[in-house]
Amino acid sequence: MESLKMETQTAKPISKWQQRIGYGVSDLACNLIWQMISLYLLFFYTDIMQLSASAISLMFVLTRFVDGITDLLVGYLIDHTHTRWGKSRPYFLFGAIPFALFAFLCFSVPDISANGKLIYAYITYFGLSLAYTIVNVPMASILPSLTNDTEERTALSTSRKFFGFMGATVVSSTALVLVNYFGGSNQALGFRIVMAIFGVIGCLLFFFTFFSVRETTTLKPEKASVKEIFNSLKQNKPWLIFALNIVFMWTGFFIQTSALVYYYTVVVGSQVLSISVATIMSIVPMVANFFVPFLARRLGKRNLYVTASAIQAIGIVIILVGNVNHFVILGGAVVSAIGYGVKESIYFSMQADPVDYGEWKTGVNVSGSLSAINGFLGKVAQALSGGIAGALLAWGNYTPGAAAQSPQAELAIRAMYGYIPLLLIIGSIITMFFYRLDRIYPQIKQELEARKA
Repeated sequence: MESLKMETQTAKPISKWQQRIGYGVSDLACNLIWQMISLYLLFFYTDIMQLSASAISLMFVLTRFVDGITDLLVGYLIDHTHTRWGKSRPYFLFGAIPFALFAFLCFSVPDISANGKLIYAYITYFGLSLAYTIVNVPMASILPSLTNDTEERTALSTSRKFFGFMGATVVSSTALVLVNYFGGSNQALGFRIVMAIFGVIGCLLFFFTFFSVRETTTLKPEKASVKEIFNSLKQNKPWLIFALNIVFMWTGFFIQTSALVYYYTVVVGSQVLSISVATIMSIVPMVANFFVPFLARRLGKRNLYVTASAIQAIGIVIILVGNVNHFVILGGAVVSAIGYGVKESIYFSMQADPVDYGEWKTGVNVSGSLSAINGFLGKVAQALSGGIAGALLAWGNYTPGAAAQSPQAELAIRAMYGYIPLLLIIGSIITMFFYRLDRIYPQIKQELEARKA
């Protein structure tokens, strides 16, 4: 821990804006790759690698639950990491190259048997998920170490989501266009080249993050045992509520994004419209993101989250009611994107607050483990969404590349894109009504500062 103090005292100072940008581009790097996974990997597996939907469903569930364990391990490692660079920061440096490499491999089709391709998909998808964990968990765990100021944390989270939405916009608006440009009729080649480009850029951006942030807030140095960590989390009621909400929020998000190409190709009859909607769902949140610090001060984080979730749900209803009317669909996408953008931005700002509550309540700071468990729950949500999506496509007898799908397949896709996400958003809103940390958070900050002084 002494080396961390020395690095903090002697390192070249970092301005607020340099750190905001440096922290923010980490999510740009993540989204260049993960948005490809969210939007196109299921489609890539079923329509390009020609793997069965039921096999992919099982793969998503198994690999995600196994990968979720690695989230806990990485979080535990962060809490027990002490270097001259800090606790979380080194993982950006050493995780960047594996993340880019496995992203490339995930979108590569080997010339082997069908069973061999499925095994290859298992290995590369798990490898990518593990690499993602190594660079993503530190993005959450480092936030309490960057500043004690709650408004600056919101500013950092806002910067993170601005760049995250920028990365999502790049992927949404250009990925399929670039796939067709580089691959032509060979979509497998196109996806492989595009993923290579995004992977290299993402890797360089993580290097930039490493050199542009500093862990200047010294957290408690003692190494908490596993028992102490779970005892701290068990007493952390705001986090327990927040954790339940993670499952609702991300399951709805992942199942809807994985259904986007299917919905607009099969139900609406326009794959081009899927590019427009995906772009709206990236650009509009990027703009809405700027208003989050102001709105959070006025409404409070919990109230802002609930309001934004309701707006997102209204947008989804508009899309479903619009059916095949492109104008109504685009209008609904804008409304949904406004709610989603504000909701996700304030969500990441809220993540750091239960860390402070836990330290105030138990005297133990477990930011790494808490962030890792949040990541694990996100992986559970991805497993659920992937399993549900694959199972619904199999139930609907979805036929890859077919000019027309059965009514049952259309119903399955409608459920993936609209019905299920709506129900989960409602569950998320109900859950967050029980989250009351905002009311006592100023008192908690005062007492923590007094203890440190």
